[in-house]
Amino acid sequence: MNRIKIYHLLILVGMLTACTTKQPLQVTVYETSASGNKLTEISEFSTSENASEIGLFPDKTYQTITGFGGSFTESSAYLLNRLSKKNRALILDAYFSKKGANYSLTRTHISSCDFSLSNYTYAPIADDLELKHFSVEEDEADLIPMIKEAMAVSEDGFKIIASPWTAPPWMKDNNKYVGGKLVDEHYGTFALFFSKYLDAYKAEGIDIWGLTPVNEPHGNGNNWESMHFSPEEETDFVQNHLGPTLEANGNGATKILGYDQNRAGLKEWVDSMFKDEASSKYFDGTAIHWYESTFDYLPEALQYAHKKAPNKYLIETEGCVDSEIPKWQDDAWYWKKESTDWGWDWAPPQDKHLHPKYAPVNRYARDIIGCLNNWVDGWVDWNMVLDRQGGPNWFKNWCVAPVIVDPDNDEVYFTPLYYTMAHFSKYMRPGAQIIDVKNTDASLMVTAAKNPDGSIAVIIFNEGENLKTFELSLGDASKSISIQPQAIQTILLTN
Repeated sequence: MNRIKIYHLLILVGMLTACTTKQPLQVTVYETSASGNKLTEISEFSTSENASEIGLFPDKTYQTITGFGGSFTESSAYLLNRLSKKNRALILDAYFSKKGANYSLTRTHISSCDFSLSNYTYAPIADDLELKHFSVEEDEADLIPMIKEAMAVSEDGFKIIASPWTAPPWMKDNNKYVGGKLVDEHYGTFALFFSKYLDAYKAEGIDIWGLTPVNEPHGNGNNWESMHFSPEEETDFVQNHLGPTLEANGNGATKILGYDQNRAGLKEWVDSMFKDEASSKYFDGTAIHWYESTFDYLPEALQYAHKKAPNKYLIETEGCVDSEIPKWQDDAWYWKKESTDWGWDWAPPQDKHLHPKYAPVNRYARDIIGCLNNWVDGWVDWNMVLDRQGGPNWFKNWCVAPVIVDPDNDEVYFTPLYYTMAHFSKYMRPGAQIIDVKNTDASLMVTAAKNPDGSIAVIIFNEGENLKTFELSLGDASKSISIQPQAIQTILLTN
């Protein structure tokens, strides 16, 4: 072989080598696992010749993130008031400071809900059509102080979505807190009720970012505060009453999110809400819950809702481990498939398969990632704090929260659910855009977002019982990483 041919061969080998050799990718990895990691930074990883591949493509983007967080309830606020100042501050810092979960999207209830100490309404006087006696005094002892303290802790601030569980009973056809429907003659009065609420909270120094017309318009089996709307009735209420009233009273910038219940009912609701330009005008988006299934995040329904209103918000406004008394200082329980939900006992036979026993951490991680990969732009947990019974709750509808407290002994337990939520809220910030990801291991759930500061957060969930290895790549840079069995990771790539 002559020198010219050898020279050309060397050039070709060099080109091929350059094409196949990648630069090291600089990452910081945080992991929460059944083995004991709690948002722990890790830097040593196992390697394997059979590693899967996860490729990041930030030039292809999807929805913009509105935020992640939890809910201010009277129950949570009441419990914080029973703790020492030290532990109260510990919890609020853990949720709202930059060194903590840095929550950016929250929810609260308008008047009472099941996670209140009793039934109450801001407008108790019957036939007070101008709502001259409207007052949020019931919130001044617990709920409003909790929100204000969270605002003081949060450097970046957070949005609040507010939802009524019912209209004042005297506006309904059954005159009760539970069940019934809003009577036609009070559609305008109830719209004014929202406007009064926004003004009252603004006077307290609290701006409400968004509203839903009612929590769970299909009802809840007539167990606690509720009020029924059909899709057509709620669309009529928003289009002809709530939207125009807020606009006329200077609250037109407040977002209105329709529906606010389980995803299986999405199609008929978005078909009504976004039927035409007139019906869509005052709806800024759709609110959803997760209680339809303990394992299926219903991607087809989410895709349908997005396609029906591609420029509107699609926000998960409530999800929790329901129908359970929390396990105290037992991290292992949150990773085991021992939890049951309402449907374990009460779902109709044809839906029983949607409600098997499940692991709480798995359900959270799987659902949030599934939502983000199907156009959901915000995800809000339910109560931030509950006691060892899973309350207080006037109906005794016990549930689990990421933080459990024992107020009698002034003790606090951060469950694995707290760290699971923080993997998203801390590292995927408002304004981030979900980016395209290629993943060759179907047993790993993966999502990724590019933050406004240019950093990229990749979140990976390994529900399985085996350690997994993968090659994470971005352009011509890559990094070999492993994830423990039953673990969630946030991988942060910074400029």
